[in-house]
Amino acid sequence: MSFLPGFEHIRFGRKPEGIGETEKRIIEKAKDRMIVATDVNAVLSAQESFGERLSDTIARVGGSWTFIISFAAFLVAWAVINTVILIGDAFDPYPFIFLNLLLSMLAAVQAPIIMMSQNRQAARDRFEAAKDYEINLKAEIEVLSLHQKIDMQVLAELAELRKDVARLTELIGKT
Repeated sequence: MSFLPGFEHIRFGRKPEGIGETEKRIIEKAKDRMIVATDVNAVLSAQESFGERLSDTIARVGGSWTFIISFAAFLVAWAVINTVILIGDAFDPYPFIFLNLLLSMLAAVQAPIIMMSQNRQAARDRFEAAKDYEINLKAEIEVLSLHQKIDMQVLAELAELRKDVARLTELIGKT
């Protein structure tokens, strides 16, 4: 009993009942000579919401040298303005309690946004891994199929050669 005619030799080391849906789908695509590869970026970009794009942008900016240098410059400017320039009328005198509050609020908001972006990246990695598996599986199936075709061709040629040798042997025997 064959579950996929023409691909009986493909077993995945399991009985046909033990083959998963992904493998069956890829074998069907190989049998029908269909392409498995997809543009992962296009697929995922089409499904992104505004919030997801925003979280990715915030994570990208927050993890850049431009942000780190700009933020360091902001902190230095804050300290200089409140200690040197506004000596008597500082709006946030040392130990910069208001700055501390702002930094805590920034961290409280930025951390979950970065985690959302990382979760999306992990989902993207899983999707890419699944697509890579499908492509690798199809390539293996195609190679196995080619091996079988070549083996069948070689066996047919060997059978012909045996017939030719038998005929030649018969001809030589008659002389």
